[in-house]
Amino acid sequence: MSTGDALSIRPQHPRPLPLARLAESHGLRAAGELGDAAVSGVTLDSRDVRTGDLYVGMPGARRHGAAFADQAERSGAAAMLTDAAGLEMARERGIGIPVLVSAVHPRELLGAVAAAVYGTADLPAKVFGITGTNGKTSVVYLLAELMRAAGVVTGLSSTAERRIGDEVIVSNLTSPEASELHGLLARMRERGVEGIALEVSAHAVERRRIDGVHFDVVAFNNFSQDHLDDFGDMESYFAAKLALFAPEHAERGVVVVDTPPGQRIARESRIPVTRLATEYGQEADWHLAVTRQSIDGVSFVLQGPEGAHFRGSVPVFGRFMAENAALALVMLHEAGIPIPRVADGLDGGRIPVYIPGRLECMNPDTPLDAGPRFFVDYGHTPGAFEAMLDALGEVAPGRIIFLFGADGDRDTTKREEMGRIAGAGADTVIVCDYHPRSEPPEAIRAQLITGARSANRAAVFEEGDPRAAIRLAVSIAEPGDVILYAGPGHEDYQEIAGQILPYSARDEVRGALREAGLLS
Repeated sequence: MSTGDALSIRPQHPRPLPLARLAESHGLRAAGELGDAAVSGVTLDSRDVRTGDLYVGMPGARRHGAAFADQAERSGAAAMLTDAAGLEMARERGIGIPVLVSAVHPRELLGAVAAAVYGTADLPAKVFGITGTNGKTSVVYLLAELMRAAGVVTGLSSTAERRIGDEVIVSNLTSPEASELHGLLARMRERGVEGIALEVSAHAVERRRIDGVHFDVVAFNNFSQDHLDDFGDMESYFAAKLALFAPEHAERGVVVVDTPPGQRIARESRIPVTRLATEYGQEADWHLAVTRQSIDGVSFVLQGPEGAHFRGSVPVFGRFMAENAALALVMLHEAGIPIPRVADGLDGGRIPVYIPGRLECMNPDTPLDAGPRFFVDYGHTPGAFEAMLDALGEVAPGRIIFLFGADGDRDTTKREEMGRIAGAGADTVIVCDYHPRSEPPEAIRAQLITGARSANRAAVFEEGDPRAAIRLAVSIAEPGDVILYAGPGHEDYQEIAGQILPYSARDEVRGALREAGLLS
């Protein structure tokens, strides 16, 4: 695979690291003579190998990565890192490149090895990480926008995209492995990035994808049911979030303490924590007050210790968006970027953030007295549904029409609750397909509809085809109504019965609005 088609983002001018030095510093046994061999990149995907790479062959659920060692060698790998079983497989295939053997699972060393090869163990930039069930992407984009206002050259990694300064890179990686993450960080360092904002999922912590990265500040915003298909129970899922608040990962933390999970993170954190509260009467270091809300945004005041304060607004509706902005501001303050410096770079405190597929309005210029507003969002958890519908209930001039589906082959226990929340918070519910994957789509819809009807409030429609569901929503909407399509957000595909099919909710919504004369 050519560099142009490569899966990962790498530094453009890598510096080779002698293989003998890497082996010695990480306790790796060399199978054969290393001589002057050196590596300049790291990957565990044989399709992503470039000349000079260290290919990491790890045991997997179906096959051992060492089974692809010959393909990696043909693509230019300079060496391989694997375990004892992988070494035997390499010998059987007659691999001619040097092999480093780890006494532990190679994943345990991947982050440290990648940091050594890419030189990212000690970055000159401030590094921020955000974890929580919902809102991580929004906080990352708010951090980047606020840092830009402060004159800081920024980089980010989100579910939607990677950004390095003004360069936007759509990556094939949703949650990058440690090797890909360090390659991205090295590219950011080359480009003079001074502040980096990263989403940190529970999977990223539990599967050691952030190993080798040391954050200046990490933050926690909220916690609700998700990923139980992977973690099994809420306590295990919570433990993966809490594990980020440890000295091996970060210097300091910021925690929203409105809820018991946030209060527990603050109590059990192994690093110093600053507390942010948005609820009146909650003991905290920083307090947020929402001063004004509308369908076009939210205004707020943030007050902290020693007279620190910020008065501003975000052009996205919802109290939770004010909380996301406040969390980002406190994180910057904790990292030594003064809030007045940020405020000086904003126009009247307005944070001009654009968050792809997160409460993204498809027809912002349509007057409310002329037609509905149509929003697309990535939220696909009970907590996200509740937060969005509660927020809309405070600002929607007319009815709320809520369009959604649910993941197939994922946590099935949350589906009826998602439906119930939708039915309780919306006036009209339209259930369609999201990513059915290998499950029968009608069975997923049935669970969502059962939940929606249990609320005994909303009118409930079933329309499996999301394209038809969008047009149904537009056809029944009146001026002043708000349509919210939750789930697909920025994504450009649907996964159905093992096939990845092109599908962009944003493009479909724009098309339906044009057909209805609501978008030029």
